[in-house]
Amino acid sequence: MRYLLVAVLGLSIAGCGTVYRTSDVVEGVAGGTNVRVLAVTAESVIQANRSSLAPKSLPAYFSQTAGTGSSVRGSSNLPSPTFQDEVRPKALELRLPPRADPGPYQIGVGDVVLLATPRAATSVEQLSGLLAAQNARQGYTVQDDGSINIPDVGRVRIAGLTIEDAEAALFQRLVENQIDPTFSLEISEFNSRKVSIGGAVGQPAVVPVTLTPLYLEEALAAAGGITVLDQDYASIRLYRDGTLYQIPLSELYSRASLTRTRLLPGDAIFVDTEYELSRAQDYFAQQITLIQARQVARQSALAELQLEVTLRRSNLDEARANYQTRVDLGADNRDYVYLAGEVGTQSRFALPFERKANLADALYDSGGVASTTGDISQIYVLRASADPREFGAVTAWHLDTRNAANLALATRFELRPDDIIFIAQQPVTKWSRSVSQIIPQVLSAGNTLSGN
Repeated sequence: MRYLLVAVLGLSIAGCGTVYRTSDVVEGVAGGTNVRVLAVTAESVIQANRSSLAPKSLPAYFSQTAGTGSSVRGSSNLPSPTFQDEVRPKALELRLPPRADPGPYQIGVGDVVLLATPRAATSVEQLSGLLAAQNARQGYTVQDDGSINIPDVGRVRIAGLTIEDAEAALFQRLVENQIDPTFSLEISEFNSRKVSIGGAVGQPAVVPVTLTPLYLEEALAAAGGITVLDQDYASIRLYRDGTLYQIPLSELYSRASLTRTRLLPGDAIFVDTEYELSRAQDYFAQQITLIQARQVARQSALAELQLEVTLRRSNLDEARANYQTRVDLGADNRDYVYLAGEVGTQSRFALPFERKANLADALYDSGGVASTTGDISQIYVLRASADPREFGAVTAWHLDTRNAANLALATRFELRPDDIIFIAQQPVTKWSRSVSQIIPQVLSAGNTLSGN
């Protein structure tokens, strides 16, 4: 038994040269490396963060959208109406349109809206696209799908809404995107609701219907006035919703109230100089044909726009997927921080795009400090000097988190590419691991001796 004990002791002493060896941070010159240990404090964090770092940016196609800024298509100038020979009338009948109130103006496709803000140096800076539109007096055109496309907000559908309802919809979207919703909405161009005027006028025209009511006298004035030489054989014919109305020119001049006939969007007016309706009928047929052609053109333009958006979205998705594949294969040339020692998982931590990462990000992304083996008082960030005159000197930033308040410093300590985060093991862990290596040797030697 005495010989057995001596043998075990001898094996234990002999095994001390081969037991588990652990890493540690040693200040001074060791193995040709000059190591300087600095405690992580509020002041030293500022010093550590002074080194310049420009985070890498994601490729541009990650910030692009598939929407387009295409203007309203499918609309063009109306051709001049056709003219036919005059036919002398015998009598003209007065047929007035019924009184109508279309209600508040509803925004339509082709209208241009302007978003204005009362303050130019505070909250409006969050609406950069809106501010640019205001200063340049360039608003947003309501596109074929009834929406406007606002930077940092996206597409907002306002077609068919009154100004008040459109403001409410925009207010909700700005709040959802956490943008100060201090703005006012106005319509700078009225392009969706119009009245066409042709026939014996100074210049055939298309007059927009705006927020204020449009009356017959205003529409005629916008077309250059009536150019009829013989009033007895002229009339104003109004086509509305499939019904033809007529105001003899002699009646118009004798009854001032007729000039205040209110016009509605989509009305077509023709100043005719003959009794027969064929000339006016040709004009109205022309207007109907143009409306149908415009609708077909708009549908075709919308289909083309949708196809274009789909193709652009597919290209963006493919480019993003290709980049993700490069990342998965390690061909992305990323910047990394390495974690060693008693961390949850020894690994490398990829520095994020377009922002800086801190010590807390890397620690807790890898599982933090190993609770049973790691020494929370020995957390280091090892950073090699980039100055070739220092011959690879290393600064070891030491964080002691036995006081949990020091964890706040970890959220402020910025990481740099190729930093190494090292956590030493607890003293008891070193002893435990040494014992775990010695005991098998002791037991093996004891079994051998007992067998002999």
